[in-house]
Amino acid sequence: MTVLSDRSIHEELARGRIVIEPLAPDALQPASVDLRLDRTFRTFRVTHRPYVDVREPTDDLTERVLMGDGEPFIVQPGAFVLAATLEWVSLPHDIVARVDGKSSLGRLGLLVHATAGYVDPGFSGKLTLELSNQSQMPIALYPGMKIAQISFYRLSTPVARPYGSPELGSKYQGQQEPVPSLVHLDFGRASNTT
Repeated sequence: MTVLSDRSIHEELARGRIVIEPLAPDALQPASVDLRLDRTFRTFRVTHRPYVDVREPTDDLTERVLMGDGEPFIVQPGAFVLAATLEWVSLPHDIVARVDGKSSLGRLGLLVHATAGYVDPGFSGKLTLELSNQSQMPIALYPGMKIAQISFYRLSTPVARPYGSPELGSKYQGQQEPVPSLVHLDFGRASNTT
């Protein structure tokens, strides 16, 4: 795989093969594109459940929070919340992407993803971010601020089955805001029932 430089990213954006909308004028970096924070969050709440069973829907575990213009979202120490990018991202069948946090936020103790930094070829939608505050102080985040960066890697060949292909059971294609875990859907598939 080859990491795309700013020149290659610009070419792919101009050709419409990589889509990032809306693209901020200062978003293009030497080998990545800055992504901004949207205004919708999903916070976790305690429920009557004694534990999280990954075979069951988790709709009742999170609450949707919509922030107003200029209003900060406070991430408490040790908290874990879901957020989304302001930008809609679409990838062609021969490019994979990786999302990482901004180092300036990491130095404050904010982690942008727990494990889901990988974006498959063929994905299209807003990216769900898994925000975690590892510091001892609350962190105020503002909709529209730079929150992450996305880098791109060209594959040796286009994939045979891009994300969103019906046989893959892609659960998050086309998401418009942070989506809670849909892992329970995996247990209905033949390969996961044994």
